[in-house]
Amino acid sequence: MTILIAGAGIGGLTAALSLHAVGIEAAVVESSREIRPLGVGINLLPHAVRELTELGLGEELAALGVESAEMVYCDASGRRLFAEPRGTAQGYHWPQYSVHRGELQLMLLAAVRERLGADAVRTGVRLLGFEQDDAQRGNRGGGQHGNRGGDQHGNRGGDRHGNQGALQVRLLDRASGQQEQARASALIGADGLHSAVRAQLHPQGGPLLWSGIRMWRGVTLAEPFLTGRSAVIVRDGDVEIIAYPIGRGRINWVCQVRTGEPGPMADDAAWSRPGALAEVLPYYRDWALDWLDVPGLLAGAEEILEYPMIDREPLPSWGHGRVTLLGDAAHPMYPVGANGASQAIVDARVLAYELAGAADDLPTGLTRYESARREATAAVVRANRAMHRDGGRTPAELARITDTYRRTTGSDVEVLNNRPSFSRPATVTPDH
Repeated sequence: MTILIAGAGIGGLTAALSLHAVGIEAAVVESSREIRPLGVGINLLPHAVRELTELGLGEELAALGVESAEMVYCDASGRRLFAEPRGTAQGYHWPQYSVHRGELQLMLLAAVRERLGADAVRTGVRLLGFEQDDAQRGNRGGGQHGNRGGDQHGNRGGDRHGNQGALQVRLLDRASGQQEQARASALIGADGLHSAVRAQLHPQGGPLLWSGIRMWRGVTLAEPFLTGRSAVIVRDGDVEIIAYPIGRGRINWVCQVRTGEPGPMADDAAWSRPGALAEVLPYYRDWALDWLDVPGLLAGAEEILEYPMIDREPLPSWGHGRVTLLGDAAHPMYPVGANGASQAIVDARVLAYELAGAADDLPTGLTRYESARREATAAVVRANRAMHRDGGRTPAELARITDTYRRTTGSDVEVLNNRPSFSRPATVTPDH
């Protein structure tokens, strides 16, 4: 049997690569029928770049993205308020990269199929649910009938890693409409913001929480600005734009405008939808920066996407037995700290590290994974809220906020540079 990962996003694919690297079989199911380079730009912070580099993807990542040199804060006239170096220029042993999210996902997908096999990722397959009883949860004392790790009929069985018992998952083949049952030794819910795994684990897990901010995002072919590797945050009251290059002459931009009061948002509310230039341009029409044409940048995008800025309250626990969560399914967060994808990558690496260290006791490994990551990611959720709320208008305020953010999210330069690696030698020879 195999560890099943629901979701072929950045976190899910990194989890598959990380599990394979320590000799644990993994397979991925993805609801989308085709994985295409959709989306816009993201930042990969040094703690995520370290993990992908240790997976052997450093050269491909460097070729894919733009190495960030600095973050610059300005007002709407272009006056520089504060700037700080990023990545290796800041003292990290690893760079910070700005990349196209969809292109990064395709890079990870190619690596999974090369290393795990062409059929390691099944697209067009939606996870409907799962079942596990006391015995299947891997309790060392056995189920209610005294079975030590066996299935509900008392069969001791066991997978190739010595884990006795497993869980049943229900899958839907979207092309045929057929449902199927499958067994897995564990289930990782990396299925994003509207996670089916999370919904079953935490049916009363609380609503999405809207910050009151609407975001419009796009990618535009445009001339580089400042160093050519600079990211900028330009703010005027409740109106803000973030812009940075993502390679091949493209500038990624994000407009953030307060349009309402914070509050709960229904889970079935539109997450990503086509945005209209006519809705966002009026907020920036009069902005005049001599080194960045903001109205022209917005008008030049082939496509504009609109999102609400949301998160959720951190969960008191993630998983149960042989099932757990990863990435946005576990800890959706504001994009304020550019940390969402980076934290999902770290989740994936810690998951593999703890499972490999737990030998044949998968439930214990999953518990250790959660213990290592739940409070750490909850701190990032809270730090992103604080950074969004505090803002900062003076150089001293901005310096304090960014320094506090690094310390509270565990991304201080010395902490990362001196932390032991999450790599482990393979305990079992991988099949591929």
